[in-house]
Amino acid sequence: MIFRDVLLILCLLVPMALGQAVEIQLAEEGALAEDELIFADDLFTDAFDIIEDVDSGSWRDGLTIRLSQQISGQVNHHLVEPIPGYLLSKHGDLENNRFGINLRYQNAFALGWLLQGSWQARAYWSGDYVFTTNNDNIDTEYRVNELFVQRSLDQQSVKLGRQTVVWGETVGNSALDVINHTEYRDFGTIDIEDARLNQWMLVWDVFKDTGNWSSFINLYPEFNPQPVVGSPFYVSLPYEINDYIRSDKTLFEAGTQWSKSFEGSDIALMVAYLYENQLRYPQTKQQLIKSAALANDFVLLGLSANRAVGKLLLTADIALSHGVLLDESTLSGGGGFGLANNIKKDQVALSLGFEYGISNLQSLSVSIQAKKMLDERHGLAAEHQLTNKGIYGSWLVRYSNQVMNNNLSLSATMQGDLEGDTGLLFLGADYSVNDHWQISGQIISITSRKTSPLSIFDQDLRLGLIVTYVF
Repeated sequence: MIFRDVLLILCLLVPMALGQAVEIQLAEEGALAEDELIFADDLFTDAFDIIEDVDSGSWRDGLTIRLSQQISGQVNHHLVEPIPGYLLSKHGDLENNRFGINLRYQNAFALGWLLQGSWQARAYWSGDYVFTTNNDNIDTEYRVNELFVQRSLDQQSVKLGRQTVVWGETVGNSALDVINHTEYRDFGTIDIEDARLNQWMLVWDVFKDTGNWSSFINLYPEFNPQPVVGSPFYVSLPYEINDYIRSDKTLFEAGTQWSKSFEGSDIALMVAYLYENQLRYPQTKQQLIKSAALANDFVLLGLSANRAVGKLLLTADIALSHGVLLDESTLSGGGGFGLANNIKKDQVALSLGFEYGISNLQSLSVSIQAKKMLDERHGLAAEHQLTNKGIYGSWLVRYSNQVMNNNLSLSATMQGDLEGDTGLLFLGADYSVNDHWQISGQIISITSRKTSPLSIFDQDLRLGLIVTYVF
């Protein structure tokens, strides 16, 4: 079985010290963590400290510029059978050939004030699927990833701008990490923490001895973008799908979380009114050429906790989603097409995991997420086929190691679904030549059964190389 095989691979990888908890960064367009644009979790640890002197002339000190060139593609020739009796020949080919510029900036420009932002631009050269779909012409795109201002005063903090809100304790596989939308453009951004996108939000944090409160409001909720034409996840449809028409309804999201720390553990309770990140598209009749997007609102109730035992950190997340539509997603993050009806249901989800610090240079983490749709067949026609039945979900394993005086970071990441239908193996190596130059290499191997929506990627082997210059 695939599940058994990937676990066997893990047993071989760990003793060989292949791995590191760096993210698999294939410089995917739209990925928040792309080219290491993620800021440390403790960035605001000193937000309430008094700044004796603010040097307005040193604003450039907080600016970092990263230039990168990426080449990657599917390299092995093989046959797949996505539909019984239909054999598809897959040839090795270049998928990504792109140059990236990333800017990130942070500046505590006044007492209690912080400005932080990041921006990216991409140029797609010959051989990249974006180049091909642009009539074999060089294509470019750019966007603001993160941009917010923070005001800290006494025991409160307010942040306004493009940002993320992360709930839950199980890193990379939390049932509660559903607030920000995501983009899975390429195989370099399978993990939700890599694919998570920023949104325009107001976040208000209050810190008290009785517990901390964190609340947010989002007046412009966004949805998962559809796969880009030509990308591995793109599927050609016989009809056109539209974005959500916002004039039909005023959208907003809001939520609050209460958390408290104890000796060796943390606990949090949360509630939010949200919209599902994945738009849904009802089945269309043959005479129609377009399908209107359906945005579905629901209520999320959550509980999260962790417990530290020596070098081991145990995590747990529980989510109850009231009023969601049938989950038709897959491991790749797609789904939402061919919606048979708009019957709302309740879904329960559980995430369990542990993180183990083997040493200062090595770490191991394992997590599992399980979901179940309550009364999943209620209101459905007998011929309706469910994408996910009963209990379903995913697992994630990571191992990391740093060698050669921390100049070389090795990584191994595996993930798949609970049924063992699909498995993905990521191997990565990041070598720092000096303070400015870095070379990264990745290997991605995919296995999938014929019954999986990802069967078209079975036996795919992808190699990638990224050269980065930072100043």
